[in-house]
Amino acid sequence: MKAESASCRVAMPVKPSERHIILDVLRGVALLGIALANFTEFSLYSFLPTEATESMSTANIDRIVRYFQYTFVDGKFYTIFSLLFGIGFSIIIANAVERGTNGFRIFYRRMAILLLVGFLHLMFLWSGDILMLYALLGMLLPLFRDVSNRMLLVSAFGLLAVPIAVDFIVELSGIYPSASVVELQQTYCDKYGITDENFAYWLRDAKHYSGTFKFLVQGALVRVQEFIDGNRYFKVLGLFILGFYIGRNRLYADLESRRPVLRQIARYGFGFGLPLSLFYAWSIMNNYPQSLGAYSVLYFTSVFPLSFAYVASICLCFLRYPRWGIFRFFAMPGRMALTNYIGQSLFGILLFYGIGWGFGAETGLVYVILIAIGVWIVQALFSNVWLHYCQFGPLEWIWRMLTYGRVFNLLKRKSI
Repeated sequence: MKAESASCRVAMPVKPSERHIILDVLRGVALLGIALANFTEFSLYSFLPTEATESMSTANIDRIVRYFQYTFVDGKFYTIFSLLFGIGFSIIIANAVERGTNGFRIFYRRMAILLLVGFLHLMFLWSGDILMLYALLGMLLPLFRDVSNRMLLVSAFGLLAVPIAVDFIVELSGIYPSASVVELQQTYCDKYGITDENFAYWLRDAKHYSGTFKFLVQGALVRVQEFIDGNRYFKVLGLFILGFYIGRNRLYADLESRRPVLRQIARYGFGFGLPLSLFYAWSIMNNYPQSLGAYSVLYFTSVFPLSFAYVASICLCFLRYPRWGIFRFFAMPGRMALTNYIGQSLFGILLFYGIGWGFGAETGLVYVILIAIGVWIVQALFSNVWLHYCQFGPLEWIWRMLTYGRVFNLLKRKSI
């Protein structure tokens, strides 16, 4: 009997039995951190003027919480999330190529679907979406498929450092690349009547979705401005390439042999990243007293090292306590990362917007953080129950079927 030809093999997604739990654990941790960061905006707290936050009964503790949020959360978990997306992209390509199918065709179809999901999320739910940028930059990863490991690391480091040069150039030239986007955003604000006075309260006061949608339109442009001013595309692509390097070499598959390296990453990451992150938080709390370029250097030397230290420390804990129940609890929402990421936006709308319960712009930061933790716990519990009966999260299931052009069983088969 002739061996099955490569062209006849059917591309399939990664089976649950082929998953590495540490990646799901890290995704679960990243989702918790993303909730802690994003709910500050969902609640509209970030938009409030200083006099409004200072008048809250929680103002004193909120200042402390804000400082610790900037120190331990800001930028760190999107870094981890981006790194994990890069690893996931490498697995998708390797999985399809291993089965002899056109890995690039499958990969680009998957990215196109993610792009559509991101667009819908950005325009109709929350203007803080990251999925569109992930999809667009993810499409570049196949270009690095044949690049050597050394060049992957050099490219990743270079892209992460590029924002420093860009910010110094912007500062010296006085030319701001996002100026046209800001102008267009202001046009829509003028059109819809969104002003500096009502900006922080608009989503709370809008009782119908039509009002919410107006804010989302200008918010999408604000998001573009944030990507440009923050040089986010360089940072995300650099993290994607670093994750691609980790995935291609399957560094996550044999953590035991890499224990010494993980210890070094944790040691140096905390040693350098933590004190600099404390200064980074102080800098933001005091309205960036240093120059734009200096701030970019501070971001590079604080956020990335501390983020990598988080990852290394979690891996070391996993090696020491592999059967610890908390890892499974974090892994379940990590297996449904897309569903839970979108789900956090739905929770935010329900809790804080005027079309929901309308608690926005009047909830102290300490309570916002507690709510974010509560939402994540609800998602973790739901994920554990859902995945007890199902193979995939609901959005993951749809994403896979659209990617591979076939129907997959959602429910697990009962053993006889």
